[in-house]
Formats: sequence, C-alpha cells, structure tokens
Amino acid sequence: MCLSIPAKLIAIDGDHATVSFGGNSYRAGLQLLDDVQVGDYVLLHAGFAIQKLDRREAEETLRLIDEMQDPPAGTEKS
Repeated sequence: MCLSIPAKLIAIDGDHATVSFGGNSYRAGLQLLDDVQVGDYVLLHAGFAIQKLDRREAEETLRLIDEMQDPPAGTEKS
C-alpha cells in the first residue's frame, strides 16, 4: 500500500520545495508538478510532490490524520 500525505509548501527553491506536515518540515521534489506556489497544498509521496490539492480537502485530511493519532478519551488501546 502506498501512502501520500498532504503537506503545505512553505518555500520554493528551483525544482525543490520545503513543505510542512505535522509540525515538521521536509524537502520535496517539484519535478512532477507545474504552477505551484508557496501556500499551496500538495500530496507528498516518497520525497516528491505528486499532486496539488484543494486547501479545504487538504485541511480536512490533516484533521482526520490528527484525529487518528489522538483517539477520543476512553478508546485508547491497552
């Protein structure tokens, strides 16, 4: 199974970008995308931005990921 994560572009340097996810920053290749700008959301997979995302869709996905990491009280595994 492959997994890609929504990440926000925070800086662009040629064909690479710095993206942010989960409070950390990562370097991502932009070779697969055209017309991305600082502030855009992209899907990050294996070090590459593979798709530009709608802001609302990206934020909802990130919210769901956060929710999976912090389950509601009383549902923790023992």
